[in-house]
Amino acid sequence: MNPNAESDASGSDSATRPITAVLVGNPNAGKSTLFNHLTGLSQKVANFPGVTVETHEGQLRRSPVPITIIDVPGTYSLAANSPDEVAAIEVILGRRDFDGAATPPDVIVHVVDASNLERNLYLFSQLRELGRPLVIVLNMLDVAKRRGIEIDPDALAERLGATVVVTQGQKGVGIEDLSAAIIAKRAEGDVTEAHREFVVLEAFAPAVQQLLENSRELIRAKGGRELYAIEALRLIFDRGGFLERHLTAQLGPEFEKHLETARASIPSGRAASVIESEERHHWVSERLEGVIRHPAKSKPHLSERIDDVLMSRWTGLPIFAAIMLLLFQSIFSWAGPLMDLIDGTFGTLGEWAAGLLPDGMLQSLIVDGIIGGVGGVVIFLPQILILFLFIGLLEDCGYMARAAFLMDKLMSKCGLSGKSFIPMLSGFACAIPGIMAARVIEDRRDRLATILVVPLMTCSARLPVYAILIGTFIPEESYLGGLLGLQALTLFGLYVLGIVAAVAVAFLLKKTLLRGAPPTFVLELPSYKVPSFKTVLLRLFDRGKAFLMRAGTIILAISVIVWALSYFPHSSDVSEAHDQERQVVSERLEALPEADAAGRAALEEKLDDIDRREAGQHLRESYFGRLGHGVEPLFEPLGWDWRISMAAIASFPAREVIVATLGTIYNLGDEEDEESETLRTKLREAKWDGSDKPVFSVPVALSILVFFALCCQCGATVAMIKREANSWGWAWFAFGYMTALAYGAAFVAYQVSSHLLG
Repeated sequence: MNPNAESDASGSDSATRPITAVLVGNPNAGKSTLFNHLTGLSQKVANFPGVTVETHEGQLRRSPVPITIIDVPGTYSLAANSPDEVAAIEVILGRRDFDGAATPPDVIVHVVDASNLERNLYLFSQLRELGRPLVIVLNMLDVAKRRGIEIDPDALAERLGATVVVTQGQKGVGIEDLSAAIIAKRAEGDVTEAHREFVVLEAFAPAVQQLLENSRELIRAKGGRELYAIEALRLIFDRGGFLERHLTAQLGPEFEKHLETARASIPSGRAASVIESEERHHWVSERLEGVIRHPAKSKPHLSERIDDVLMSRWTGLPIFAAIMLLLFQSIFSWAGPLMDLIDGTFGTLGEWAAGLLPDGMLQSLIVDGIIGGVGGVVIFLPQILILFLFIGLLEDCGYMARAAFLMDKLMSKCGLSGKSFIPMLSGFACAIPGIMAARVIEDRRDRLATILVVPLMTCSARLPVYAILIGTFIPEESYLGGLLGLQALTLFGLYVLGIVAAVAVAFLLKKTLLRGAPPTFVLELPSYKVPSFKTVLLRLFDRGKAFLMRAGTIILAISVIVWALSYFPHSSDVSEAHDQERQVVSERLEALPEADAAGRAALEEKLDDIDRREAGQHLRESYFGRLGHGVEPLFEPLGWDWRISMAAIASFPAREVIVATLGTIYNLGDEEDEESETLRTKLREAKWDGSDKPVFSVPVALSILVFFALCCQCGATVAMIKREANSWGWAWFAFGYMTALAYGAAFVAYQVSSHLLG
């Protein structure tokens, strides 16, 4: 049985037709760096349906034949565990490609780390059994030589019966040789069943044959293709693996019975996976005997000496804390000027568009809905790029794995692994890059749990809300001789509240919805190396483009919806009444002489006041205003009137919008910010409709602060959760549980503080 599609090595066009080659290899084998040298900027990102896994596709440069290179996530074997490994194996086995078709690659390019050849060739022993044209790329041979490891590439090729190409991914050495090898291997075609050698097939051949025969009719009845012998072998080995789950979902429980029958026919009492591991390691050792020579006396190499400092029980955590502080500072502060520049640019663009368009719905849609919505997306880009610049450098130099190891013991107490720490830390600057950073977590449950709690971290968007409410309503009291202030303690308490809530929710999720056996924290510590800045920059380009093109479209749609709710119904009576006021004031202004600067300034201020009152009345009478009145009884236990309720709902696209919304509600315009003393005065003086009861007080302020500390008032975050979890269900679950948590905590804060403060 031929393991895949028929070979078409014969034929006049076989030497010039386009070729598809897939880059396969262990994590940290230098595969992605090699891919960037092979393709340059001619690459695109693809996402697999059903899982949040990215693969890359690009065209090989300087090749006489069109060659498409597919870079799949790293994997140690064909026994898939993580979504990344599943995606890689789907491409390798021809179960799925970028277009959703079951088309196997023309050539498999296996990238191996020359400094750790024994471990890397375990995967090769499985790949060779697929029967596909296969090229081995012996990468990082220079690293192996520095460690005193000597490898004979020609002898290795002879022992393995494969084409071996030597490359240095960091320097782009060997690219032309690899291109020629891919073309030559494609021309050779598949290895036939008769000429293939299986490492461990002999003992399992009866079980393989039994599974093939028993499942043949079932597969035909379901309209599928027959299993290959290598697929049947993998099904027997990989209990509960990707291929078993995939075929059981397609073929039903009857196939599962056939599989269990085949497994039961194996005479040995040991697990098939154990037998496979032993046989393959033995096979690799035999092939490398005399091909590779290690130094007689192994000296600690540079990576080990660096780890003596960076991984020490005394210096490891302080150094890690300093690096994380730098990362946090960069996202929190360094992005500020760029974000201000973007904000100012879109503000200027909005003013320019407003000057070109007549007043009315179209102007408001373009300026407030579209330009404001796009600006609300792009403004996050500096934080995302800075975060992934740091993560890319830390990953490429080899430190990221050490960071996860250092934090694993602490994170395991709440059911997560050390890899969850950096995404959660990044959430203090912005939840969006923090959620994106969770991609480094292989375990699906851990990744989902991390994504769902990152928004509880106190991001920078909450600070405007904190600043105006704390500065307006929390007394400026000091303690410890002025070292600590009540306002600072309140801000600190809000940060602590987010951390405690995140830890508690993560613990509950891992005990309930995301319950499962704790994943074994097995982590490879790669050698330290100088980062490839080209690889890091290309990764930044990918991340920025993915954010703008995927999450950005959802965020823009949400912004337009919010604009529509706050604009309609746009009463003409309100506009006409204010137009009449404007006309009267404008006539008085025209009658004043130019020399009367004070009088003209007063009238111009009156015109601005009319504009603000009109905007405020339109907003109060909009669907958002009506919604605020409608939900007032729901939020009254939190001490909120309809205006606070409406401002909270209107701030869904971004938390900080609540400040500008309050400014519009109180007829101050949407230009007010958290530093506005005028807005603070208005908030202090505001009364409930029809009474002298103040709208705002210390308990009300605490209620709002606690609500915004825990609520997911950020459309961009909801959109990003949907993208990374690949499910609107999880996105709305996050929004729902955070809203319920925020409401309950705000209720407690208001009721308790009202009781204590009388």
